[in-house]
Parts: sequence; structure tokens; C-alpha cells
Amino acid sequence: MTRPPRMALSAPVLDAPDPQKLAAFYRRLLGWTVVQNAPGWVKLRPPGGGTGLSFQTEPLHVTPTWPASEGAQQIQAHLDIEVDDLDAASRHAEDCGAVLAAFQPADDVRVFLDPVGHPFCLFIREPEAPTEL
Repeated sequence: MTRPPRMALSAPVLDAPDPQKLAAFYRRLLGWTVVQNAPGWVKLRPPGGGTGLSFQTEPLHVTPTWPASEGAQQIQAHLDIEVDDLDAASRHAEDCGAVLAAFQPADDVRVFLDPVGHPFCLFIREPEAPTEL
């Protein structure tokens, strides 16, 4: 059996009418660094490297509906962001321009919408229990 080629996730990509504006929001929110900035494209990376987050121009972007509803634009993906203080992180997200979603599915998670409507969740990691496969 041959070994598969090396593959590493570089960054999920979010579509936006203006990727520079959306990248600026996430740069403030996460404290990450811009490593690529070109017309129609921006990429952020966390300090110390690792998987980043990219943004590309999509002039036909339609804000997804949260929670999903039949006949409306569906969410294709969302970001989970681990935090150490849910209340402080929520205030920070709002200060950066996020909007708290009207529907919240659980008490220990906060769902926000970024400036173009992509949902993201703030959560505090619980200790992982061992599982059997």
C-alpha cells in the first residue's frame, strides 16, 4: 500500500462581499496576524503558526439563516472558538462588531453572527471523557 501524500489543512475560507473588512473583524476578534492581503483575498494566522482563516470576495454572498429554516439560505459551515471566559469573550465579540444570535441552543455556548452573517460559536472546553471506538 502506498503512503498518501502529505496534506495539512491550511485555512477554512469564508466568502464575503468585502474580504478585507471581514478579515479586519476576525483580526480584532482573534488577535491574529494578516499574512496575505491581495485584492479579493486575505489570510490570517494565529501567533506561532497553525491553521489560519482566509477570506475571499464573493459578490453574491447571501447571509445564512440561523437556525436553519426551509427555503432560506442554509449555513454551510460555522466556526467553533474555544474561550476561557464565556462572558468576557462575548463582550469582546460584541465590541468587535459581532451580533448575538437570537436563538441560543445551549447555556454553555454563545452563537454570534459576524458582520456578514457567518455564525460562530464561543464555548469553554469541557474535559474530554474517554470514548471507545
